[in-house]
Amino acid sequence: MSIYKGIPERTKEGGFKVYKDDKPLNPAYSQKIINHSPDGFAWGYGGSGPSQLALSLLLEETNKNIALQLYQPFKWSIVSGFEIDRPWELSSVDIRLWLFRHGVEPEGILC
Repeated sequence: MSIYKGIPERTKEGGFKVYKDDKPLNPAYSQKIINHSPDGFAWGYGGSGPSQLALSLLLEETNKNIALQLYQPFKWSIVSGFEIDRPWELSSVDIRLWLFRHGVEPEGILC
């Protein structure tokens, strides 16, 4: 099980710091797919930084097609609910349960 953590400290690009298992989660892979936020990650509202974070989190836990289908609903139900300027924590189990509740079969979830 992985643990994702958001820390309300800015990166040099301007987004907030996010970690997966205490290692920085880089927005670059998700930005190559859809670049919502050149600054990187944010949370607590429905904008471009939260879209980038939602896409990145889902790309870590499922395949690209599923991530692209579900990252906006994931943003609205999970990422936008994190308090702005407050740290948060989310497990891979939490994300996988959300995916399952939204119709993703177990074979669509990365191990």
